[in-house]
Amino acid sequence: MKNLDDISEWTPKKLRTLRNNLNNRLSSFKASADNAKPLQQSHMLYGMDEQECSELLKKVTTLLKNAK
Repeated sequence: MKNLDDISEWTPKKLRTLRNNLNNRLSSFKASADNAKPLQQSHMLYGMDEQECSELLKKVTTLLKNAK
């Protein structure tokens, strides 16, 4: 798992990839509720619940807006 504490230092390309992963994960949570597909341990979002993903998405979106 990558360290998500220092995402402010990530490149815009990596941030966009993370944003897309978060959007896909949140869609999975909304479609399946508690039965969302479990992620592999190597996935950067492994172990995160819907609330954590939502909060991280807000942070990533803010970082991307400020990068422009």
